[in-house]
Amino acid sequence: MGPVDLTAFEDAFGRIAACIDEAETIAICAHTNPDGDALGSVLALAEIIAVRWPDKQVATLLADPSPIPRILRFLPGSDRLIHVADYAEAPDLFISVDLNMPSRLGEAEAVLNRARRSVIIDHHPTDDPVADAHLIRPDAAAAGVIVCEFALYLGVPISADMAQNLFCAIATDTGRFQYQNANPESFAVASLLVNCGASPSEVSLNVYQSFMLTSLHLKSVIMGRIVTFERGKIAYSYSTMADLERTGASLDDCEGLIDTVRSVEGSEVALFLKEVPGGKVRGNLRSKSGRDISGVARAMGGGGHRAASGFTVDGTVDEVFAVALPKLRALFKEDGAKAPDAS
Repeated sequence: MGPVDLTAFEDAFGRIAACIDEAETIAICAHTNPDGDALGSVLALAEIIAVRWPDKQVATLLADPSPIPRILRFLPGSDRLIHVADYAEAPDLFISVDLNMPSRLGEAEAVLNRARRSVIIDHHPTDDPVADAHLIRPDAAAAGVIVCEFALYLGVPISADMAQNLFCAIATDTGRFQYQNANPESFAVASLLVNCGASPSEVSLNVYQSFMLTSLHLKSVIMGRIVTFERGKIAYSYSTMADLERTGASLDDCEGLIDTVRSVEGSEVALFLKEVPGGKVRGNLRSKSGRDISGVARAMGGGGHRAASGFTVDGTVDEVFAVALPKLRALFKEDGAKAPDAS
């Protein structure tokens, strides 16, 4: 028995296992712009399948043409990730991890469409998942929690590599266990993973303590732009492609900057916008209170959780901000007080 009671998930795990058992070729993929939970969960799941079903042909796909973020290249098995453009097969089974909307697969959606069957393992809320089998648990802190419990259900010993990938998945999606989703289950699973060989210090060193000078220079620019609205309850900042050119930073260096904006004292909701290639803007939203920002993300064409969501849209930073700010302000209408434009 694992660190939590798996009884409620046995049927779903059984259906997922049956799909894997019946497949010969399997492709596993997370969402575009993968984070620690996405990559860690994909890599761990691939190893779990390799141990339990050693005869299966498993490919771990990247939905983007871009390389994986620099801070996540330490993850065991990351060198075996394949860009979807280099994968021409029609797999027997396609497993979506850390997402439940095909549109978030980017170019990998074409692989899903030509796969014979599909499975979803995710923790983002959805009303109508389309898959032959799925386990979607919005109450799980990370997809890594579900993948770990799948290994426990299968009776697969958790190797040090699996543990490292899954610990990174959980640590990053809970903001180092600081976000509201850091529940008892996440701590119990994390404890199990450390017992199995995960190194919290290595995860912290690579993800949170290895910033290049260019990244720190960019962070200083973003910090200098932070403004607040609704009497300090909404914190906002942004980055542009010009900022990257001026500081020598990369898009990877923008990862985590939402937490800098989120750290403003008194703020309840944070928004960080960044220009990305192709005339698009990517938005990150965080909530430190009980206010649900996922609806704002969905209204902007994205999605996510109550406390952590995102979106990508066409336009400039100013244009996107002009649309997003009223939606965020609407979250505070019930407070009654009229706030100044900025503070």
